[in-house]
Amino acid sequence: MLLGTIDGRITTSKFSFVAKEEPKNFEYVQVYHPVYDFVLCQIIEVTKTEGKTMAACQVIGYKEQERVKRPRIPFEPGSEVFRAEDDFVARVIALPSASDGRSPHAVLGHLDGRTLPVALDLNAMMTKHVAVLAKSGAGKSYTVGVLLEEIAERGVPLVIVDPHGEYGRLAEPNPDEADRERMAAYGVEPKAYPVAEYGDDRFVPGVRPLRISTRLSAAELAHLLPGKLSANQQAVLYAALKNLDDVTFDSLLYELEAEESPAKYNIISTVDYLRSLPFFSAAPTPYNELVKPGQATVINLKGVSPDVQEIIIYKLCKDLFLLRKQNKVSPFFLVIEEAHNYCPERSFGETKASKVLRDIASEGRKFGLGLCVVSQRPARVDKSVLSQCSTQVILKVTNPNDLRAIGQSVEGITAEAEQEIQNLPVGTALITGATDVPLFVVVRPRRTAHGGHAVDMLKGDAPVADDGLLEQASSFQSQELLPLIKPSVTPRDLEVMSEQPLSRVDTVLIPAYQLRCREGEQRYHLLVEREHGAIVTDKESFETKRLPELHKLSPRELSLLQSVFSGKASTVQSLAAAVGGSVAIDDELRPLLEQGYVFRDGDALRVDEGFVFTRLSKAATYASIEYEQLAYQEKRPARLSIDDLKERFSRFTTVEDYHDCFVVLYEPVAAGGGSP
Repeated sequence: MLLGTIDGRITTSKFSFVAKEEPKNFEYVQVYHPVYDFVLCQIIEVTKTEGKTMAACQVIGYKEQERVKRPRIPFEPGSEVFRAEDDFVARVIALPSASDGRSPHAVLGHLDGRTLPVALDLNAMMTKHVAVLAKSGAGKSYTVGVLLEEIAERGVPLVIVDPHGEYGRLAEPNPDEADRERMAAYGVEPKAYPVAEYGDDRFVPGVRPLRISTRLSAAELAHLLPGKLSANQQAVLYAALKNLDDVTFDSLLYELEAEESPAKYNIISTVDYLRSLPFFSAAPTPYNELVKPGQATVINLKGVSPDVQEIIIYKLCKDLFLLRKQNKVSPFFLVIEEAHNYCPERSFGETKASKVLRDIASEGRKFGLGLCVVSQRPARVDKSVLSQCSTQVILKVTNPNDLRAIGQSVEGITAEAEQEIQNLPVGTALITGATDVPLFVVVRPRRTAHGGHAVDMLKGDAPVADDGLLEQASSFQSQELLPLIKPSVTPRDLEVMSEQPLSRVDTVLIPAYQLRCREGEQRYHLLVEREHGAIVTDKESFETKRLPELHKLSPRELSLLQSVFSGKASTVQSLAAAVGGSVAIDDELRPLLEQGYVFRDGDALRVDEGFVFTRLSKAATYASIEYEQLAYQEKRPARLSIDDLKERFSRFTTVEDYHDCFVVLYEPVAAGGGSP
C-alpha cells in the first residue's frame, strides 16, 4: 500500500514524507533505493497541519550477508513510501519462526500492528541474561510467565525468587476461555508445568518448608550478622571463629560465651536471632531438589520479612552459584522478582544479597547460570547488574527517574521509543537486544494461570448469564472483600457435567477457620467449619470428618474402640477375646454404638470413617485463602468461636495460629426445583 512520497530534508538515518493515507506511529514502511533495493524504515512521529499530514521516519536498513546495514546514500526526493510487507519485515529484523530448525526459540507474542509472531533465540536470552522492567500493573509478571513457559517447554530447570507468591500457578493450566480462543493464533494451548514451591508454611499453606544449612563459613556468618560490627565486636567474633573447625550457630554461641569481653553480648543476641529463624536447619533442603531438569522451583517468600528475605537469597544464590561452578547441579535459569529490593543501585545502599547477584550477573553465563531480573523501579536496580542483561523487555514506565535509567542502560533505544514507553498499553512490550532492532511486541496469552492479578476491592463478582442456560437467582448479594477458599470446579463446570438441565447454581458461604497446628516438629493446616466443628478434608465435595470426644469415654470403652480401629477385632467374638472375654461385651459396646464411633452389622464391627481417629496431620489441607468479592445466595451462621475450637482441638494438637475464612460451596438446583 502506497502511503506517500518523501519530502523535505533527507539524511541516511532520517527523512519525512507527505502522507496520502493515514499513517500510524511506529508502523514499518519500505522505500525503494536505486543502490540498495528496498530499505526498511519505521515511522517515529506523525504531525498534522491544515490540509497536510507529515510522517517522520528513521531508517532501519537492509539485509546483507545476515546483517542489517544502513544505506550510505540518502533516498531520492519524491521516492514512494509503502507499508512494509510482512515477509520483508521478518527478513530484515530477523524474526525466526519457532520451528525454523535453528536454535530453540521462544514465541513471546506478535509484532505490534502485525500478525507476525515474534520468536526470540532462547539460548541467547538465557546465557546473556534478561531484564524485565515495567511499572506496577503493566503486565510485568504476566510477561515473565510467558517467558518461563517457553523455557519450561525445553525442560530447563527454573529457580524463581517470588516475594509475592505469584508463580506457583505455573502448575495450573490457563482457565480463561477468552485466552484459549486467542491461543490458537500462536499454536499454543492451556498447559501446566511441574512446580515445586518452597517457603514458610506459616504464611503460605501447602508449600514445602525451605531449610538452609546452619553450617556456615566464617565469612558467611560475619556477612549475615545484622548491622555493622564495631572493631571490638569484630575482634571478639573472629577470636571465637578461629577456634572452630565446624562453624554452626550452636558452636559459635558456645565459644562466644567463653569470651571475657563485654562486647560479646551484642554478638550473642544477633547470632541467637539468626539461629531462631525457621529457615535455618541442621537438615537443609538438598540443592539437587531445587535444581531439577523439567521443574520450576518457586521460592515463595510471601509473608517473610525483608531482612530475612535478604539472608535467604544471599545464602541460596551463593551456594547454587558455587555448585554450578563445580558442575554439581544442572545449568539453570534464575529469576529474581522485585530485583531492586535485593540488588539496589549503590546510592540506595547495599543488601546482603547485592554482591552475589552482581557476581552472577557478571560471571554466571560462563558457568551455565542464566539470570532474569524483574523490577518495577529500574532506577533503583544496580546499574552493573542491568548492564549485564543483553536482552531487555520493557513494558509501560512513567516515572521520570525510571525512564532516564532505561535510556542510560538500554542499548539501541531511540529517544522516540523511550518516549513511547510511557504510552504503551498493558501487555505490549519493547524488546531490545534479542533482535537487530528494538521491537514493540504484543505479549501472547499464557498457557498457565496468571497469579499476579491485583485484588479488586471495589468491583463485585456479579452473576453473568451464559446463553440463558444457567439463569442465576436474583437473590445474589454483593458483599465486602471476603477471605475465601474456593473449589476448582466452577458453576459453569457443574452445568456442563450435569446430566439434567439446571435452573441455577446457588453459591453458599460456610464460615470456617484455617488452623495452623503443630505436632512435635511437624506443622500443618486444618480447615475447620464453624457450624459443627468438623474438619473439611475435601474442599471440592465438602467432605468432612468429625473429632471424637474421646475424653468422655471410660478406659474400658477406649480399649474397645482401639481394638476395633486397629483391626484386632472385626467381630463381637474377636473383640470379647481381645479385651478379656467379657460376657457383658454387648453392654460395653452400647456407648460406642450410640455415639456413632462403631457400627455393628450382625456380629461384624467397624469404626465410622466419618471420625478422625488417627493423627490430625493426616487430615491436613493445602488450600490457600484468596481475598475477593463474591456474589452469593446464602451465608451460613458461625456457631463456634476460635476459643471453642482451640479447647476442642487442644487434646489432639497444638493450635499456633488461625485465619477466618469462608468455604465456597456450589449447590446445583435442577430445572423445576430440587437437587440434580
